[in-house]
Amino acid sequence: QGSKYHWQSQNVKQSGVDDMVLLSKITEDAIVENLKKRYMDDYIFTYIGPVLISVNPFKQMPYFTDREIELYQGAAQYENPPHIYALTDNMYRNMMIDSENQCVIISGESGAGKTVAAKYIMGYISKVSGGGAKVQHVKEIILQSNPLLEAFGNAKTVRNNNSSRFGKYFEIQFSRGGEPDGGKISNFLLEKSRVVSQNENERNFHIFYQLIDGCTPQQKEELGIMTPDYYYYLNQSGTYKVDGTNDSKDFQETMEAMQVIGIPEIFQKQVLQIVAGILHLGAVSFIEAGNYAQVESTDLLAFPAYLLGIDQNRLQEKLTSRKMDSKWGGKSETIDVTLNREQANYTRDALSKALYARLFDYLVEAINKAMQKPIEELSVGVLDIYGFEIFQRNGFEQFCINFVNEKLQQIFIELTLKAEQEEYVQEGIKWTPIEYFNNKIVCDLIENKLNPPGIMSVLDDVCATMHAKGDGADMTLLQKLQAAVGTHEHFNNWNSGFVIHHYAGKVSYDISGFCERNRDVLFPDLIELMQSSQFDFIRSLFPENLNTDKKGRPTTASSKIKRQANELVSTLMKCTPHYIRCIKPNETKRPKDWEESRAKHQVEYLGLRENIRVRRAGYAYRRIFQKFLQRYAILTAETWPNWRGAEQQGVLHLLRSVNMDTDQYQMGRTKVFIKNPESLFLLEEMRERKFDTFARTIQKAWRKFIARRKYEQMREEASDILYNFKERRRNSINRNFVGDYLGMEERPELRQFMAKRERVDFADSVNKFDRRFKSIKRDLILTPKSIYLIGREKIKKGPEKGQIKEVLKRKLDIGSVRSVSLSTMQDDFFILHENEYDSLLESTFKTEFLSLLCKRYEEQTRNKLSLSFSDRLEFRVKKEGWGGGGTRVVVFQRGQTDLAFIKPGGKTLTISIGDGLPKTSKPTRKGMPQSHGGRNQPRQREPCGYIFIPFIFLEMTYSTPMRNPPPSNALPKLGSQKNRRGSRQAPNQSTNLDFLNVPDQAEKEHRPTASTGPSLQSALPVFWPRYPSGWWRGRIRGKEGLFPGNYVEKI
Repeated sequence: QGSKYHWQSQNVKQSGVDDMVLLSKITEDAIVENLKKRYMDDYIFTYIGPVLISVNPFKQMPYFTDREIELYQGAAQYENPPHIYALTDNMYRNMMIDSENQCVIISGESGAGKTVAAKYIMGYISKVSGGGAKVQHVKEIILQSNPLLEAFGNAKTVRNNNSSRFGKYFEIQFSRGGEPDGGKISNFLLEKSRVVSQNENERNFHIFYQLIDGCTPQQKEELGIMTPDYYYYLNQSGTYKVDGTNDSKDFQETMEAMQVIGIPEIFQKQVLQIVAGILHLGAVSFIEAGNYAQVESTDLLAFPAYLLGIDQNRLQEKLTSRKMDSKWGGKSETIDVTLNREQANYTRDALSKALYARLFDYLVEAINKAMQKPIEELSVGVLDIYGFEIFQRNGFEQFCINFVNEKLQQIFIELTLKAEQEEYVQEGIKWTPIEYFNNKIVCDLIENKLNPPGIMSVLDDVCATMHAKGDGADMTLLQKLQAAVGTHEHFNNWNSGFVIHHYAGKVSYDISGFCERNRDVLFPDLIELMQSSQFDFIRSLFPENLNTDKKGRPTTASSKIKRQANELVSTLMKCTPHYIRCIKPNETKRPKDWEESRAKHQVEYLGLRENIRVRRAGYAYRRIFQKFLQRYAILTAETWPNWRGAEQQGVLHLLRSVNMDTDQYQMGRTKVFIKNPESLFLLEEMRERKFDTFARTIQKAWRKFIARRKYEQMREEASDILYNFKERRRNSINRNFVGDYLGMEERPELRQFMAKRERVDFADSVNKFDRRFKSIKRDLILTPKSIYLIGREKIKKGPEKGQIKEVLKRKLDIGSVRSVSLSTMQDDFFILHENEYDSLLESTFKTEFLSLLCKRYEEQTRNKLSLSFSDRLEFRVKKEGWGGGGTRVVVFQRGQTDLAFIKPGGKTLTISIGDGLPKTSKPTRKGMPQSHGGRNQPRQREPCGYIFIPFIFLEMTYSTPMRNPPPSNALPKLGSQKNRRGSRQAPNQSTNLDFLNVPDQAEKEHRPTASTGPSLQSALPVFWPRYPSGWWRGRIRGKEGLFPGNYVEKI
């Protein structure tokens, strides 16, 4: 299949192995070496069976164009180089074939290329699935959701310039016909803390910088926009720009995305007001006055209050004090507590984070509303969640992120390593177990409820008893963790926190801030404040009912993420999973830079070696017997439409019918297991061929019908041009139009005079008459814009002296033809009149040529072509040398035969010809010819020296033959059993369809077969191979000559 490669042609050296199952050594070093070799040669994708490994190239690769989409659509995995499009196409087709939901889990650390991979998957599905206006709208929303969510959910980190700071599971929902007609996004774990603080060399979320760079002068004034270094929420890291990112352009895309998704303009304006309001809130600072906090500059409160639609004084009050419920002697009363400076800063930040998080949830909900459909049918889910993170300082956010990644790794282990091996045991397949690390032990350490309680349970307990902000709670947490899980093999203490041995390595977590961030409480005062906003939109973000009694513990961040992670796992477990494992080759973010140790570490913790080992030892494909039979029943007559007997026997019958080696499959108790993907592709290809054969049979019949109707119509239209003006030839009035009688596809020597992709409407060899009425052969070619007359000349000089070469004798623009003259008799002569000089031509197929010329002339000039009919025609000849051009006359008179008799005399040419069919003759609409065009009917000798055999026109005859036709012995013949035991067919039923086949140029000499019968032996001509032009050379009754293709039927 090398010739089909787009970016990897056959002369390019092979770079490592495409599928690492084929590696000769299965070691971490061999895997890393293979990935490196391919990465350095710009091959970023590699397979491990169905799992795709993707290495971030840190540059735009050339193989994500429409050309590749076409290449991978419907192709088997082995046909083309590894690619994300191959995995996506496989996923989409599996969904359609099995009517089962699919999902793709994209995993890898931050900066490994997960978000880009998700974009390519969505883009591919959007391109290959059809659909009407509603479907196109859904596709548009799917694609536009990316820039919107990236603006509000992505940020520059130390490791990645466009890091997703939230996780998303994007479900694209499909109709039964495979059209995307809905969708749903679930978002997890937005890193809210980034809104109020960032590490050095990092940025806040993109939207803040986009707004500052991209808003109009009017918006700047309305929103009070300053430079980014003015805002406390942006200036802590000292980084404002990102290489290769145009914030102003991205802002326009973000606004456009909001428009497409259907967010009303008034809400769009308020979204920007909230973003600007958060920046202005951050500018509010506090000073300590007698142990209490005071706003340093009350002027700075005006703008956030104005943007959020709240009262400035109330904002000041809620930032510096808080209402608390006090219970004393069974009575409950509310008291105002004044906050200190640290508490005031915390309150301001809590409000900013709550505003941003709720705004983000609104945007996700808006996308979901725009895509929702009433009934869920089929879906493809794409999980893009931020990857495993190890920083210098790892806090509560990293703990949550790494927990989710740990859960995803567990799914991978469950489904690719554990489940596969367990299935072999259940089905009674011979199998040698393979050792692997199961990370369930780490998941339990984090999320267990009891015996022993996990880290999250201990954290929630400490938060429940915590009264005020302070480091005391964090130290209590550390002590309790030591008591609960201190002896666990994957847990250690250190002076500022604890260490977890994750599947991806050891991570040290700094305990400070754990309890505060886990509590994640938004005080009722702040909710009440936002509910007093004058803007409906802002009020809708805070829908809580504060009057209801509060019972039970408030939800913590860790319990929420634990619930979301487990819901996600159960969703994924209901789908057929596919995997993309992303690898980050370096920390420099530069192309062609390979850090060996970093790559090796990722290969180890992603478990690629164990993955290869299980894959090599296992079976690539398994299907329950009933589904296998249903899919491949068409391959044999015994299984189609239904197999009568035990399903297992039916599956065995199918496998034997395609001669599959017995070591390539095993029969389980309820499923068939096939070892190599190639064996499955063989079955798929045979199935395709069967359908292809039947489809072609139906197509042939349909095309025959359509072509016949079309050409009868063309013949009638052409006949109308001559109706009442010219007598018709008996032999040609009912003949079919072919158009190209020269075989232009295979005549580069003629095509050289035409434009590169110029279409040929008509091409034929004609006689052209010069000033002395001498006949010369010319090739007449008609295209939509021009008429060409091509002759041949002997070369007189140079190395090619003596050779005959094609020469362009004349080229006419169709618009330059003034008129065409013809006689009223049945002859084949016509004159093309043009401004310079005229051409007298003779063509057997003049009617066809004229009808096409009239059509093209009308298209070009919007006028009808002038046709004149007379038995005395004049034409102007070309000026040569000193001699003048002058005119010549052609006179037509009645003769005795159907053949034209020519007599030149001076400047006049006399043409005699017998009577033809009346001028009012019309072509007849005949029924389909009986039994190969009625070969047994007596044939009439044609005056022109040809034998006329009724001809069935088939459009397919002129199309290119199918690529890779199936070998006749490849498949068991459908219906072969029936023929064996069925009765003989009636003699009047013709089942031989050979006459429908495409004639080969290099056909062997055709001789009548014995079955033709002696009565036909003498009547039928003998033919030699057909010329590319469509003409046949043949012999009949001892005479040899040329036969036009449309007068001959291949038997």
